[in-house]
Amino acid sequence: MKKKMLLLNTTVLLGLGGVLSTPAYASTIQDMESQKSQIQNQRQDVQSNIKAASDELTRLQAEQDQMKAQLERLTIAEEENNKKAQKTEADIKETSKQVEQLEKEIKLLQEKLEKRNDILKDRARSLQESGGNVEYLQVLLGSSSFGDFVDRALAVSTIVDADRGILKETKNMQDELKTKQADVKSKLASLEDMKAELDEMTVQLAAQKKQKDTLAKELKDKEAKNEELKASLQSKDSSLANEQSTLEQNIKDQKAAEEAARKAAEQAAKEAAKKAAEQAQKAAAAPAEKADSSSVKAEAPKASSNDVAPTSAPKASNVVTVGNRWIGNSAYVFGGGRSQSDISHGLFDCSSFVHWAYSQVGVNLGPLGSVSTETLKHAGTQVSSSQMQPGDLVFFDTYKKDGHVGIYVGGGKFIGAQSSTGVAIANMSSGYWKQKFNGRVVRI
Repeated sequence: MKKKMLLLNTTVLLGLGGVLSTPAYASTIQDMESQKSQIQNQRQDVQSNIKAASDELTRLQAEQDQMKAQLERLTIAEEENNKKAQKTEADIKETSKQVEQLEKEIKLLQEKLEKRNDILKDRARSLQESGGNVEYLQVLLGSSSFGDFVDRALAVSTIVDADRGILKETKNMQDELKTKQADVKSKLASLEDMKAELDEMTVQLAAQKKQKDTLAKELKDKEAKNEELKASLQSKDSSLANEQSTLEQNIKDQKAAEEAARKAAEQAAKEAAKKAAEQAQKAAAAPAEKADSSSVKAEAPKASSNDVAPTSAPKASNVVTVGNRWIGNSAYVFGGGRSQSDISHGLFDCSSFVHWAYSQVGVNLGPLGSVSTETLKHAGTQVSSSQMQPGDLVFFDTYKKDGHVGIYVGGGKFIGAQSSTGVAIANMSSGYWKQKFNGRVVRI
């Protein structure tokens, strides 16, 4: 009887074990765990891509902000340079009127002097015909020019008072003529300088406008790429959300199925145990043993991420490199850089930039309001171009002699406020700047 009971209980336990761990159920759990691991890996990849896209988005935004700031500087520069060009045009017109008026006055004086000359000659002939002093006439008629004639006549003491008055008046007219001619010459030279400066401004304004248009197009392209990047990022995020939602639903469904299977197995085990106990009780009239079962659940660990701390850029330390901060962040303005507002916005011309750069290393190159290439070329010691060293001032003949100045940085290059680009490093050993370099080098 005992052997029959042992055999029956063993059969019940084996049957219960088969209910709790069927091969089909175990395979489903394994598949789900594998699927969960795969989706987690995919999620990590997508999150990594999203982070990279977010970093690119941040970089593009910073680049856009920088380009917008440069566009604002170029707009200010364009407005200021247009004002300067208009003023120069007005000065040219005014100077042209003055020259025209002076030329008219010179013509009238020349006509008067010619008449005076004729009168003096007639008086000389009259004096000769009336028996005048021959030596006096020889002195007068032997003059090499009209100016010489007047000077000789004034030197002769025998001339009558009336003639002396005429000659003095004539001499004054002659002096006035020379003064006006010199004034015209000076104004014409000034006019030529103004025209050359205006031509230079016209060329540079065109270059600045071209640069501004190029930047505007680049900014528009960057914005389009930015929008495209945003759309791509949103699409990836949506895909990730869908995958995550699907995974969570699958896990939820699997847990529900697992719980239902567990309860069904427990119920089946209870019923089987109860039936076996009843059969054993009937057969042996002895109490039956009941079997229990339990299940264990495990959770997968979650992934973690690390942050990277930013680093800071080193600062410039001398006059050769102190202006690098303005490269790509400045604009050229004729007469700019002479106020704190201009400096704060990176608006310089060549001489004000040099003045600013030296002030940053503790060197004062004179009053900021009156600094120019003319004042800078006398600010230090003239040295030979063959002895040129980093930090020396170098001068170029652009629209006029010594019309441009920069700071030599070595290697045949110099940094300065260039009219087409703002502050930039340019090559003076070839091309345009080599042709314009006049050999003047000043050491501060």
